[in-house]
Amino acid sequence: MSQKDVAIDRAAERRHLDHTLERIEANLDELDQRLKAYAQEIQSQKEYLWSNRDEMDHIEKIAARESIEQSVMSGDNALARRQKLDKLRHSPYFGRFDFARGGKAEPVYIGVHHFHDDLARVIRVHDWRAPIASLFYDVETGPATYESPEGTVAGEVTLKRQFRIKGGEIELMIESAVHVVDEVLQDELGRASDEGMKNIVATIQRDQNAIIRDDESQVLVIQGVAGSGKTSIALHRIAYLLYRFKDSLRSEDILIISPNRVFSDYIANVLPELGEETVNQVGMEELADELLDGQYRFESFFEQTASLLEKNDEAMKARLRFKASPAFLAELDRYAGHVEAKRFAAEDLWIARRLVPAWLLEEVFRKHRNLPTNERLGQVSWEIERKIGNQYNYDLMPEERKALKAAVKTMLRQTTLRETYKGFYDWLERPELFRTASRGRLEYADVFPLIYLKMRLEGVRSRWRDVKHLLVDEMQDYTPVQYAVIGRLFACKKTILGDAFQSVNPHSASGVEDIRRVLRQSSCVTLNKSYRSSIQITRFAQRISPNPDLEAIERQGEEPAVIRARTRKTELATIGELAREFTTSEHNTLGIVCKTQKQAKRIFEALEGGEHGEFRRLQILGEKSAAFGQGIVVCTAHMAKGLEFDRVIVPEVTAGNYATDMERNLLYVACTRAMHRLALTHAGPLTSFLDESSLR
Repeated sequence: MSQKDVAIDRAAERRHLDHTLERIEANLDELDQRLKAYAQEIQSQKEYLWSNRDEMDHIEKIAARESIEQSVMSGDNALARRQKLDKLRHSPYFGRFDFARGGKAEPVYIGVHHFHDDLARVIRVHDWRAPIASLFYDVETGPATYESPEGTVAGEVTLKRQFRIKGGEIELMIESAVHVVDEVLQDELGRASDEGMKNIVATIQRDQNAIIRDDESQVLVIQGVAGSGKTSIALHRIAYLLYRFKDSLRSEDILIISPNRVFSDYIANVLPELGEETVNQVGMEELADELLDGQYRFESFFEQTASLLEKNDEAMKARLRFKASPAFLAELDRYAGHVEAKRFAAEDLWIARRLVPAWLLEEVFRKHRNLPTNERLGQVSWEIERKIGNQYNYDLMPEERKALKAAVKTMLRQTTLRETYKGFYDWLERPELFRTASRGRLEYADVFPLIYLKMRLEGVRSRWRDVKHLLVDEMQDYTPVQYAVIGRLFACKKTILGDAFQSVNPHSASGVEDIRRVLRQSSCVTLNKSYRSSIQITRFAQRISPNPDLEAIERQGEEPAVIRARTRKTELATIGELAREFTTSEHNTLGIVCKTQKQAKRIFEALEGGEHGEFRRLQILGEKSAAFGQGIVVCTAHMAKGLEFDRVIVPEVTAGNYATDMERNLLYVACTRAMHRLALTHAGPLTSFLDESSLR
């Protein structure tokens, strides 16, 4: 295409954008008038109801209140529409394709939100989740079909364009014959980070779109390499499902199991950006505490990981490996069956001079194994009472009913849940595998086996029982027993995502096949293309933990720097210099990613104390942190998982600090947080995980 043709097309698109913005403003004005009318109407109706309350009968009052509620609902709908239109004023769309059906091709514009021009009664922008929008992501120019509510629609895509529009101005316009051109993607990836995760609707790739629009899988497991965008894709999938099933699925029906509160804060803005309400999030420790009714104290996953790194306890590692194995879950199942078979010692029972045989009591008790124990015993007493009434035409007297309940209760052979669980290891003849953490608390590795046993023997109650879709992130950090609990607790559809190469605790982790053994209806997809880091950073990280399936996008940047310091003090000074350099750069976030919380605290205090310069936007992340912000963030690799930074510094990359497989994984996680620049420092012998050729 000639420069003249490009100029003509750009001028035409400029006119179209101006017209679209004019129509948005006209619709906003009409909505403002409508909202004002609703407010006046509601006020008038309330005043009428108040002034005539003594003369109106009950039916009239109900009708008046219903009329007010209807006006309020209409006002809320108009306000929600106004909020979406207000967002479109700045960037109404990001893509266009021309679609021909047996005649002239019609332009179709794609945006974050749908824009139906109510005044002109035409659709000007289609929501990115609409069926027709799939053509923008999936189809090259040429013959194409999409599935609409009315059936398959066939036609031909004759043109595709992409835009970046900001503040009502076209900053970028590219002709595209394929799904999403590399230039647009490269432009987006090269930008500085924000305070939270960004939506990716303008750059969704074909394989990502297939995952987002999968509305059939019962359990979808997404194995994605570092930087593949798997969390963002999962959130866009949630937004798509809320759009696709808007009549039966609401935001309150969805739950995210999140690794920590910082991560929850980091991803919190994605769904609102896409026009959906935020969904509920819960951590595994919070879920565990609820399922155990707050009756047991236990260490957290954060504490378990810290203990592993600081103590290097081989016996603890052995306990964790065993409790994270599929064989452990199988043995726990066998033990639960053994306990279940012996915990109710039924005996023949005489009530009101009538025999209730032991076999009948046993049968009723077994039938209600999914109920909590007390309810189960109550159900046995109630059914026996009903059988006596039906068979002998006799209603038990109050004292007989009381005697029946007491007799049934004595047949239960039960110790406390903790003692029953501890007995599991005696039953295995491996009592050394049960050890308590500090202050008499349960080890984290014992928490979900205990819950699973409770589920099998007593039943559990949860406020999340009505969840219709569950999203589990960082799947590699959960064991088969935890997935067994998740499977029993949530009968709904699930999206589970993570990366086996990013486990912060390889002694207590699961791979895709481990998950599929437990959640048998699972289907698995893989995302091998990494978008986050420059090609230089990705190649550097690959030398630490090679993944032959990873495909790096070719975005150029600086080579990572491995900087040797003479002493620990000069290493801190180097970190301070790198931090000062960041504060004068165009970048927004710097992560100083350490191995342990003790190291993170030491570096944070050195930077905070002004010894190596004063930094205004400086924070340290710990187990109780709840927010992620721009500036300098000091944290562990464990806390950094799922986050990304413009720049990353990894301190103390010495042979003593990074030596084990677990530490190799942590170093890999730390390096893969960097988007644009990566620096590593050390004041002792360099870890063997780093290539000597990267030294400077």
